[in-house]
Amino acid sequence: MRQFVAMKAFVVFVGKVLILRESSQNPVGTNTAKFDVVGGRIEPGESWDSCLLREIQEETGLTARIGKPFFVGEWRPIVKGEQWQIIGLFLECFANDDKVTLSQDHDHYEWIGPQEFRNYNLIDNLIPAFEAYLRR
Repeated sequence: MRQFVAMKAFVVFVGKVLILRESSQNPVGTNTAKFDVVGGRIEPGESWDSCLLREIQEETGLTARIGKPFFVGEWRPIVKGEQWQIIGLFLECFANDDKVTLSQDHDHYEWIGPQEFRNYNLIDNLIPAFEAYLRR
């Protein structure tokens, strides 16, 4: 089993949260056509805040300010036949604008009211994160 720590960003602009739909071009490819939030694994030696800002920039082209953590989750996908364990730390982040430029890993995005999350085909691990975000 491989284990990772992932930083996940609820990127917010004017009260809306950014969700991204995974494209078929995503190299991991475990959630094609489902929506996720910005995020990714911390690289060895990388600080958690550098990881978060890097992922926001790489996946959306946005610059953002890091806010407070609000949820910790864990999921165990099977990726290319291998069991992974991912610990995800979710933080609220504030975008400087809403002009998104997607990477090849995603093919569509939406800015949604956080209470609307059930209207979208989200990856399963986001449901408790959105519930926690609404309770904060």
